[in-house]
Amino acid sequence: MAAWLSRRALSGKTTWLLSSSPVYKSHVCCRKVGRTSSAPGALSALQDKPRTVEDLPHVSSLEMLYRMVFQGYYNRLHELQLYEKKLYGPIYKSGLKTVSVNTPQLLEELMRKDEKFPSRGDMSLWTEYRDMRGFGYGPFTEEGERWYNLRAVLNKRMLHPRDSAQYSGVINEVVTDFTKRIKHLRHCSPTGDLVTDMSNELYLFSLEGIASILFETRLGCLEKEMPSGTQEFIDSIAKMFSNSMAVVLSPKWSRDLLPFWKSYIDGWEGIFTFAKTLIDKKMEDIQQRVDNNEDVEGEYLTYLVSNTQMSTKDVYASITELLLAGVDTTSNTLTWALYQLSRNPEIQDRLHEEVSTLVPADQIPTAAEVTRMPFLRAVIKETLRMYPVVPMNSRIITEKPISIGGYQFPKKTSFTLCHYAISHDENTFPESFRFKPERWLRDGRQRPNPFGSIPFGYGVRGCVGRRIAELEMYLVLFQLIRQFEVKPNPTTGELKSINRTVLVPDKQLDLHFVDRG
Repeated sequence: MAAWLSRRALSGKTTWLLSSSPVYKSHVCCRKVGRTSSAPGALSALQDKPRTVEDLPHVSSLEMLYRMVFQGYYNRLHELQLYEKKLYGPIYKSGLKTVSVNTPQLLEELMRKDEKFPSRGDMSLWTEYRDMRGFGYGPFTEEGERWYNLRAVLNKRMLHPRDSAQYSGVINEVVTDFTKRIKHLRHCSPTGDLVTDMSNELYLFSLEGIASILFETRLGCLEKEMPSGTQEFIDSIAKMFSNSMAVVLSPKWSRDLLPFWKSYIDGWEGIFTFAKTLIDKKMEDIQQRVDNNEDVEGEYLTYLVSNTQMSTKDVYASITELLLAGVDTTSNTLTWALYQLSRNPEIQDRLHEEVSTLVPADQIPTAAEVTRMPFLRAVIKETLRMYPVVPMNSRIITEKPISIGGYQFPKKTSFTLCHYAISHDENTFPESFRFKPERWLRDGRQRPNPFGSIPFGYGVRGCVGRRIAELEMYLVLFQLIRQFEVKPNPTTGELKSINRTVLVPDKQLDLHFVDRG
């Protein structure tokens, strides 16, 4: 049991009270409580009384606002998690509404008490636009039993490893075209090996990949001439995410005065317009085949439309959210992975040795082969640890009171899951800001607490597209490292992460792709 220290003023003197708590083995919290004239009785009463949310360290809404606006944490909320952890400890109350947890132990305790229909918390930022336009809710915005039933449908053909493996052929085709595009871009550069703005290139790859699975058709994002609307869709995602925090912080009455709300809505318009065009085209194709008495077979969207009871409204919402999530997760993680590999040549060499020896040079790897490569998997896992795509998430406990970290919480308590602080917890990950994929290897060493990094979520609320995202990342990273030595561009310098709802680099990443001999 951990030692939890509280400071108490007794008869005008400061003494220390020691009590037990499972919160955090090395955490010490100092907190003043009121005066009393009867020290022994006060100590006994304080020890016997269950601790509640009112006993937590508390950061006020004004303090949070001050730090975001005046201390520069507005787009560095992930770093604010680390700062507040030092000030308030592993669990504290944030503002008026939520309790922040920021250690793997507390996260595990909370997640293992998940309810049958886990609630992610307030998603009104996303649902308000859908309500305005009469759209349905998807896997990220739906709640309760409706969410549970929706996920039961969406999970099929996607979440199980054997389901995702069926897409390896499609993904490998996209990977092949992407490596061709990299070669073309290199040859067009002054040095013959430089590729600029890797984040955008990886967005194109991710969009082509997820669209090939969802719509069973190639969009052509990796051709020299991109299809109409492709870049607008990518820009719309950035616009929506970039304006999200400003919309949250701005009062509703200011929406007509400030530009954030309009830009935010424009972002969603671009996202839904692009997705709806693709969905409508595919549904027309399915209907035509039905009218011609042809077999209606296919992969994901065909399955949803022809084999389930999902309404058209639900199909639009679900496919749009899956498309959005499938692009951002994969592209950002690959950007950070290539950045770290370019800066750590010894790690890149070790990865190259694995990918070049386990599969013959003239063969394209299968899903089974890449998922059995421990160091390749470790590189992706370590990237997601250092740069969790969504650095903050939430849960609302709706069914009954629970106990977390020795504190009692009533129903309707909202918890903020500080994933960035958790995945940089020095007790779990020594040298947490160093890129060390070997942390995750099963080679006899003690492996980290699995709750130290859960970038795809946990339990039934975990990411529906996890297996496909992982497979895409394994297959493309395999091919890039087998064919090229990735080197940093000296003019780029160090990349830092900024919070655009998801973690993205603070500037453009340019990389040299040098042919391997």
